[in-house]
Amino acid sequence: MSETIETLDPPAKELPLSAVLGDIAEHAAARISIQELMEKFGGRAIGALLFIFGLACTLPLPPGATTIFGAPLLLLAPQLVIGSRVPWLPERVKTRTLATSDLRKALPKVIPILRRIEAVSRPRFVFLFGNFGERLLGLVCTALAIVLILPIPGGNILPAMAVSALSFALIQRDGLIALIGYALAITSASILVLAAHIVVRMFLHVVSVISPA
Repeated sequence: MSETIETLDPPAKELPLSAVLGDIAEHAAARISIQELMEKFGGRAIGALLFIFGLACTLPLPPGATTIFGAPLLLLAPQLVIGSRVPWLPERVKTRTLATSDLRKALPKVIPILRRIEAVSRPRFVFLFGNFGERLLGLVCTALAIVLILPIPGGNILPAMAVSALSFALIQRDGLIALIGYALAITSASILVLAAHIVVRMFLHVVSVISPA
């Protein structure tokens, strides 16, 4: 997990993330493994996988589905905290496969939006991606991943959007997008705290009503 032979800084010759996703959508085989995805993303694999799984959690999924997609986030995000450059996943996770037909349904909707963002995105406020900045980003994504694996009805959208924004910012080295991601994370945390406070107050009120005087 501590390998440091690659860098998260994408070389200029690397294709934009939207182009890599387009290539994945055109994958000829019926299924594609997580290992193959990692290879296609190259040195950007940690950020790209965080983006993919974060994006999946923004979809209108059945109850419990965000737990499935949030689990890899909980494995990947802490690796940024410890300064890893090469993603580590258990073999049984890397050998899992996704149906190419499912990717063909979802990715064409995402790629045009991603291309428009890439057209205006550029490296800026790069101090946010120093050693401390990357660890902070990983810590925030880890906290968001914990929220995503909890069975909170409707509680996945903002945390998932925050993970997607932060991971995309990491790939692009775009500090402005990172600040948007942090704002989404703070908003998500505020809403969850407020919701928890309301639930606790309601519970205490119910207890006070039904309990004997």
